[in-house]
Amino acid sequence: MPATSKAQQKAAGAALSAKRGETKPSELYDASKDMYDSMSEEELEEMASTERKDKPEKKGD
Repeated sequence: MPATSKAQQKAAGAALSAKRGETKPSELYDASKDMYDSMSEEELEEMASTERKDKPEKKGD
């Protein structure tokens, strides 16, 4: 599932970093913490790698 906004893509990237052990899970907040808990590394990879061009900053924009 591709990201629908830049904010969602950034949150997925932060969660992916924690899944890989590059950052501490305790450093995650809100959406990225939820993504870390509920999504697999493969799902996060797909969402984080979404092209950011022409995406709104937030989902409702």
